[in-house]
Amino acid sequence: MDIAAANSTTFLLGNAPRGFSGTIQGLHVQAGGSSLSAIELESQLIEMGFVEGARVEILHEGAIRRDPIAVRVDNITIALRRREAMAVVVI
Repeated sequence: MDIAAANSTTFLLGNAPRGFSGTIQGLHVQAGGSSLSAIELESQLIEMGFVEGARVEILHEGAIRRDPIAVRVDNITIALRRREAMAVVVI
């Protein structure tokens, strides 16, 4: 399900449903969105492969409040909290 291709607008990965497939447009890290500082969160996301142009897909979501989510970024599968996924802008 490629929701982003249908309407070609950007939104935050943390708001995407299970099955979403799209492309990372960039990071928009805000203070208070995570237990980490904005700089630490941005660094960790980049190290995990959340970089502009990477393909991303939400594979699974937790049973309690849909958190955490399992995300495939290019060839890597990563578990991520939705509040931290809110820093990833996708299309």
